[in-house]
Amino acid sequence: MRETELVEQIRRQAKRAYRGKSLVVGIGDDCAVMKPRAGEDLVFTCDFALEDRHFTLATHTPAEIGRMALARSLSDLAAMGAEPVFCLVSLAVPAKLGGRFVKNFYEGLLQMAKRYKITLAGGDLARFDKVIADVTCCGRVPRGKALLRSGAKVGHRIYVTGKLGAAAHALAAGRPILPTPRLEMGISLRKMGVSAAMDLSDGLSLDLARLCAESKVSAELVASQLPVARQATLLEALHGGEDYELLFTAAPRIKVPSAIASVAIHEIGVMRGGAAGVVFIDGHPIQSKGFDHFA
Repeated sequence: MRETELVEQIRRQAKRAYRGKSLVVGIGDDCAVMKPRAGEDLVFTCDFALEDRHFTLATHTPAEIGRMALARSLSDLAAMGAEPVFCLVSLAVPAKLGGRFVKNFYEGLLQMAKRYKITLAGGDLARFDKVIADVTCCGRVPRGKALLRSGAKVGHRIYVTGKLGAAAHALAAGRPILPTPRLEMGISLRKMGVSAAMDLSDGLSLDLARLCAESKVSAELVASQLPVARQATLLEALHGGEDYELLFTAAPRIKVPSAIASVAIHEIGVMRGGAAGVVFIDGHPIQSKGFDHFA
C-alpha cells in the first residue's frame, strides 16, 4: 500500500475507536487541534517501543506491539495522576512487513486506546530497517495537582503497586511482556493527596533513586516488605525493569488503602534525610542497577 492509502486506512480505524470531545481536528491535517478545558493543566509524555530492545517480531504480534507502545506512555500519565486525552503515534516499519503489519499494529493500539478512553489524533509513518514506534500522550489534571517526583519529605512512607520482578523474569526467559498502565490507580492516588509518584520502568532501585534525587531525600527499604512476584528473585524485583507499576510516597497522615481497582498496594519503606538520591535496604546502601540506555 502507498502512504496515502495507509493513512486513510488508519483514519478509518481511528474513527471506529474512542474519540474524546476535546479533539476538534484529528487525522487528515498537518496538525491535530484540541480545545482544552478551563481549570486544568495538560501533561505530555513520549516513549519509544524499539524492535530487539523492547520486543521482537518472534515474540510479539503486531497487535501486541501496538498495545505495548501505547501502554508505555499511558503509564507515564498514570504516574502523574492524569486522565488521558489524546495520543500521537509515529511508526516506522521495514518494507517487507507491508500494510497488514501496520493495520494490525493500529488494531492493537486502538483496542487499548478505547479501553482507556484516549483519542488517536495523528502521527507519522516511515520506512526503516526495524520497527520503531514513538507514542506521545497528552493527559489532563486539575490545575496544580499533577503528581511529581519532587514532593517526598523525610518521614513519608514509600509504596508500590502490584508485584515486582515479573517482567524481568519473563524477559530473561524469552517470554513477551505486555504492561498494564495503572491509570485508575494514578487518578485515585492524586485525589488521595500522595506526595510524589513515578512509574517503575527501569527498575525499583534506579527509579527510587531518581525520585529521591528530585525530592532531595534518601530512602530506606525493608527487604521483607518488597512484593516479589512469583518465580522472580529479589534482585529482579530490585533492579529489573519493565514492571510499569507505580512507585509513590505519602505522609503518615494519609490513609493508603491495601488495594485500588483490585491491585494490591504495598508499603516498602520510608524516606530519610542524608545524602539525596541514596537508597538503603535494611540499613545498607545499595547500588542502583536498573536499566540505563546509555550505561
